Amino acid sequence: MSVYTQLTDDQFAAFCQSFGVSFARAIPITQGIKNSNWFIQTTDDAAGAHSYVFTLFEERPPADIEKMAVILNQLDGKLPVAAPLAVIEPDAAKTGSDGDKRYVIHYEDKAITLVPCLAGAHPEQTTQAMCHEIGAALALLHETLQALQPSEKYGVPLYPWSEVRDREIQFMPSDEAKLMSDIWRAYTDLPLATLPKGLCHLDMFADNTLWHLQKGEARLTGLLDFTEVSAEHYVMDIAITINDFCTTWGDAEQGESVNFDRSKMAAFLQGYESKRPLGTDEKRALPVMLAKAAVIFWLLRLNVIHYNRTEGRTGDNIMVKNPDLMKRLSAYHWAHVEKAQSTVFILLNADVNVEQGSHIIGVFSSITQAEQARDDLCPSGNVSIKEYTLDHCL
Repeated sequence: MSVYTQLTDDQFAAFCQSFGVSFARAIPITQGIKNSNWFIQTTDDAAGAHSYVFTLFEERPPADIEKMAVILNQLDGKLPVAAPLAVIEPDAAKTGSDGDKRYVIHYEDKAITLVPCLAGAHPEQTTQAMCHEIGAALALLHETLQALQPSEKYGVPLYPWSEVRDREIQFMPSDEAKLMSDIWRAYTDLPLATLPKGLCHLDMFADNTLWHLQKGEARLTGLLDFTEVSAEHYVMDIAITINDFCTTWGDAEQGESVNFDRSKMAAFLQGYESKRPLGTDEKRALPVMLAKAAVIFWLLRLNVIHYNRTEGRTGDNIMVKNPDLMKRLSAYHWAHVEKAQSTVFILLNADVNVEQGSHIIGVFSSITQAEQARDDLCPSGNVSIKEYTLDHCL
């Protein structure tokens, strides 16, 4: 990721030696926006190759990163993750006892880890098949991490996004401020207490995954960046992942377009539910969660700009993602929420018009409810479902 802290080769060599790795070269990784990352080439690697990723965590305290190491070891063997190497303890080497393993080195109150490189590449585009596979992987992650209880003990605290919202909303145009406020209010109105929670990744973007890409096929080979794992509603994690995997982001030359693909979302949900079925409340909450998830990443990018400015972070190694893209995705999802709020689905006899009110079987707020009623009440199938806006009905 973006390099903020500079280290010398002697420092790299000493840190790597603590993990039992013989250092040859550190290669900066410039993607991302939060931590300082380098590929580590060892003395055993061929020219141009590298075996490990060295991360210096700029913001998260070392205690949070130690929790992350436990989480990755819980997932290791079930999902393609890179578990941190253990620090070699001199006393353990003498006694032959491992004791409690330590995975984090402290440097100026910051944490350092060294993890093996995973094979594969970041996808430039996603497909429906990839969305299906990442959906299944996320569900397996949710299921596997249920073994770590209580989840709040292992997850880092959720970031206080409401504070960032209150700071940034003062400087927004009125229409943007209203959009953000409306989405936030709709989120708080959800039946949050009924939504299942547990440890969630919360940053499962395509650039945090690796794939074996060959001959038009893709196979998931790596899940990366577990620094944000927190106890959160599973449907929020689902929404965050859908927002990136199911959106095609145009580059600057294409006007940085934002194109959400609902067929990819359907594939993702099919994959997810093949491992963990969603509850009714989760399905109903998803449209608002999609909008709220986009708002969070809108705020995240604004927050990065704020801290880069206040802390004087500059240079070619600093990467800033455009917050306007997440604003537009927020607006897209919110338009669908508003449309759903003003739409009803009418179940009626197939051979009559809606104006003949005596033939209306029922009125429902969602297509799912209407289809369920059709299947339960009218198994013969001699009914139809018609969609109307409230204005039309009135």
